[in-house]
Amino acid sequence: MTTTETPDTLHRILDYSSRPDPYPLYAELRETPVARQEDGSYVVSTYRELTDLLHDPHLSSDVRNLSHPMPSVEEGTTPAFINMDPPEHDRLRRMAMRHFGPPHTPGLVAGLDDDLAAVVGGLIDDFAGKEQIDIVDDFAYPFPVTVICHLLGVPREDEPRFRVWVNDLINSIDYNPKTDPKEKLENGLQARKDLRQYLGGLLEQRHGRPGEDLLARMVNDDGPDGRMTDDEIISTANLLLIAGHETTVNLITNGMLTLLRNPQVLQRLRDDPDLVVPLVEELLRYEPPVHIIPWRAAYSDITVADTVIPKGSQIMLMLASGSRDPDRFHDPDRFDPDRRDNQHLGFGSGIHLCFGGPLARRETQIALTELVRRLDRPSLVTDPPPYRRSPVLRGPVHLHIEHR
Repeated sequence: MTTTETPDTLHRILDYSSRPDPYPLYAELRETPVARQEDGSYVVSTYRELTDLLHDPHLSSDVRNLSHPMPSVEEGTTPAFINMDPPEHDRLRRMAMRHFGPPHTPGLVAGLDDDLAAVVGGLIDDFAGKEQIDIVDDFAYPFPVTVICHLLGVPREDEPRFRVWVNDLINSIDYNPKTDPKEKLENGLQARKDLRQYLGGLLEQRHGRPGEDLLARMVNDDGPDGRMTDDEIISTANLLLIAGHETTVNLITNGMLTLLRNPQVLQRLRDDPDLVVPLVEELLRYEPPVHIIPWRAAYSDITVADTVIPKGSQIMLMLASGSRDPDRFHDPDRFDPDRRDNQHLGFGSGIHLCFGGPLARRETQIALTELVRRLDRPSLVTDPPPYRRSPVLRGPVHLHIEHR
């Protein structure tokens, strides 16, 4: 298999005009599974090659391993473990997972069901009297922020401030220097600083005072790997906040959009709420919240599908393309919640498999079940809806629907 340059296809995928439906372009990209770009980087777009790379120890998540390192948006701060390699990545992930999931905290996510249902129910109650709602602004956006505040131990009276910071942070992710005011980026950078300072204050209050929230657990834990530093805890909290929030917003919104485009599946879910588990897995394959891992670096020369990627090269992983690869999935462009053997790449794979994936799954399962149960004859106002600018974290910026 030879490597060819396919810059036009990639440029069209990244262009905003392709955001409503990039999938035909992904099919075009898959004709060359490993494609060298004009700048010397590589784009990988097929399922087998993506999974091989995601499990390859010679693939680095540390920007410092690029031939031409990229500037960090958080100079002088401890990076989140998503941007680290073993052994530091493994140590910090182990320490975080002691308080977030199995085997040490197996009931955390399942134990949130009542709280999640209460938040969802309250948000849907607020739809009363509105013939038109925005699934993003009125539901999918505030839901995960409320949940994450609860998990971290943010006092209820501080949630409004917390939400403003999150809003500015998320907006800055989509910053386009050609079209957006510089204030958008500056607000995001300031929010990042303010949030770190605020979380640092919460940690100070928890030193020597064990509690049930994640911050208290992490700051007072003396596990086999020792304790996290305050900077490491703040970076982990930021990762949970930003990555967890965005994946959940996009997954819920893409899910509702997909159901409204497939009314027969929507009715099935209304009749059989248990369908939601395989349905969300199919959403993660069919309309995933994260489409692209924009860069990885080659520790050394890596051979992928008979193509040698030189040491230090930047590699772009097209996860959403891999999850629509017909060599792996039968009839991949059909939304099928009955699909079996659905080993999608919606949350990645390998050592960087999404840290908050179990929580995002459960949030989405409860959210979609209740929306379908309680909304009367919902319908799209605009299709396709307007999309966010980002080709990486792809989802509608608004999803207006009417209901009776």
